[in-house]
Amino acid sequence: MNKFVTILILTVVGGLIGWITNILAIKLLFRPITPIRIPILNFEILGLIPKRKKEIAANIGEVISNELLSMDDILEQALNNSNSENFNSYIIEKIKGIINEKLNIIPMPFRMMASPYIDEILNKEVPSALSEITADLLIKAKENVNIQAIVEEKINELDLDKLEDIIIKVAKKELKHIEILGLVLGSIIGVLQGILVIFL
Repeated sequence: MNKFVTILILTVVGGLIGWITNILAIKLLFRPITPIRIPILNFEILGLIPKRKKEIAANIGEVISNELLSMDDILEQALNNSNSENFNSYIIEKIKGIINEKLNIIPMPFRMMASPYIDEILNKEVPSALSEITADLLIKAKENVNIQAIVEEKINELDLDKLEDIIIKVAKKELKHIEILGLVLGSIIGVLQGILVIFL
């Protein structure tokens, strides 16, 4: 019975040490937010994320712009074929409305005679003109919009407490698993220690 109690105590202690160590390790990613100086050792304690915030922001911006989201992806989604057809119809109708408004001074029979020709020209010319405009917009957007810089700037503007909240919300389950893993590994090490103490 004494051997079992020894193994049990070492298992509980090992589990608690593993669990607490992992909780502290997670906390130390963010804390302390403001540097704590140790004068005698000339040493500064600062959480990993606060210390490397700018570098982390730059890396996240680079990954998002290179691997996840490019200007091509955004514009392709915005200007896909179905949207393009709807947009063409919308522009044609708008132009027709403007022409009809401006041609009010012309007698109705002449307007009715000109209407089929105007419709034909619009249906023929507007889609190709819009394709050219879209291509130009794509080039301009690529030149002027830097996703990496936007993401980096937004992260750097975030308050460190807010950044901590965001990271914890995103990785809450994973961080909890890390804590539990520390408990499990600590317990296993405690069992092994107990076995070694008893049998060696």
